[in-house]
Amino acid sequence: MKPDKVLSMIGIAARAGSIASGEFSTEKAAKGGRAYLVILAKDASQNTKKHFSDMCAYREIPYFEYADKKQLGNCIGKEYRASLAVTDENLGGAIIKRLTETEN
Repeated sequence: MKPDKVLSMIGIAARAGSIASGEFSTEKAAKGGRAYLVILAKDASQNTKKHFSDMCAYREIPYFEYADKKQLGNCIGKEYRASLAVTDENLGGAIIKRLTETEN
């Protein structure tokens, strides 16, 4: 299995201290204007997905659903994470670019 570039980049952002993970921290970063990208696990609940997609749309923050809770958590050194926000503009932009490439 080849390494996942998006998850690797999220891991780099985590080691740089540019990740807010977990629903509370992700929401706080988004509402505080520090989030440049929000990523939700594909297996997060529908309620959670709606909450974050609406919040990101209102605040014009790029929003993606990617991987599952276990993969998202593992790439940042945690066990499970349903949501995370990238708080560095350059890293966020690079991850968005990679995410849009994988969607096509």
